[in-house]
Amino acid sequence: MNEPRPHLLIVDDEPDFAEYLGAVAESVGYRCTIATDACGFEDAIQQDIDLIMLDLVMPGADGIELLRLLAHARHPAGVILMSGFDKRVLVSAESLARELGLCVRGHLEKPIRAADLSQFLTAVSSTPPPRSPSAPALPHVSEQELAVAIRDQHFTIHYQPQIDLASGAFIGVEALVRWQHPEHGMIYPDAFIGVAEETGQIDALSWVIYKLAAHEFRKLSDAYGPLHLSLNLSACSLHDLATPEKLVEIARDSGFPLSSLVLEITESGLMRELSSALDILTRLRMKGMGLSIDDFGTGYSMMDQLRRVPASELKIDRSFVAESATDESALLMVEKTIEIGRRMQMQVVAEGVETPEQLALLRRLGCDMAQGYLFSRPLPMPKLLSWAADWQRGSTDLARQWAPAAMPAHF
Repeated sequence: MNEPRPHLLIVDDEPDFAEYLGAVAESVGYRCTIATDACGFEDAIQQDIDLIMLDLVMPGADGIELLRLLAHARHPAGVILMSGFDKRVLVSAESLARELGLCVRGHLEKPIRAADLSQFLTAVSSTPPPRSPSAPALPHVSEQELAVAIRDQHFTIHYQPQIDLASGAFIGVEALVRWQHPEHGMIYPDAFIGVAEETGQIDALSWVIYKLAAHEFRKLSDAYGPLHLSLNLSACSLHDLATPEKLVEIARDSGFPLSSLVLEITESGLMRELSSALDILTRLRMKGMGLSIDDFGTGYSMMDQLRRVPASELKIDRSFVAESATDESALLMVEKTIEIGRRMQMQVVAEGVETPEQLALLRRLGCDMAQGYLFSRPLPMPKLLSWAADWQRGSTDLARQWAPAAMPAHF
């Protein structure tokens, strides 16, 4: 018995164009229904529809309104967006559709050639729809549980290596906290940092993390020479005028120079607290510590304020890195962040590097450093030491991309 043909709904206010699309779709195995307005659309989606080709410009109700209607109905059909607008409008609409929980199969720019549409629809019908697994629910932790964990120091640090893109040298790590919870097991920071900030425990938690990371980092720097340690600094901690002196004490007790420390703060947090934070930020820099603006480009507009912040480093958000190969806007953000960093004499670090193509692009654009799963997941210190030994020996395919002669002397 033959498999039933997939049912395609074509939504376009130009009947002739809709007929043309339907003829092409039927030639590659679809059965088609056409709707030319919002009423026809609402009637059609009551049927068993597998795929919807939706024009963003519709009389009476535009395509965005129809996307919201689909989302409200929790319709399972795949969605293909069409428009004669520029590609940025299509990409934005596609992002919205995904945010609404719809199954997006791609977009097409008008005019649409028959050969291109035929190839596109054939690929869609032969490719399973992308899964959109919901993020696992974060474990609920109470203020009291967190207080006990801070008191008893139930935290470990995982470290993600950072690589110099010019030489291939392993030059530092970002410290990422994990909570070893007796009931939930390992808990990641997005489940408890917010609780710490809301309940006024973030400073106590931060100092536990900083002291542990500094102690372990000494082992790493003893084995592999001058490296830097990046620590995340909550915007809520920018009111404590003693912060610079406390960090000086931690570095002194752990026996490494202040120049090894880089404090990371998110762009949005920095802008929210900037007026009261410049005192602390300036003193951190004057004592020799680095200051990194994390997730650059995702927060508030800060081009004017950026010149007031004594930052030494910009971090390109992972979302821009991930989409740089397919989204011109994301690529532009990567390019401009690197350019801004270079012009302002700051180092630029790319986060979330996962593919050789992303790495090649960043190297071509002149990005200074990178971290991400392509190099390594965050690792506890014993595993990090083993990873560093392998990287030093050039015993991984990625490490061999750089000439050994370019490695620093301590390697």
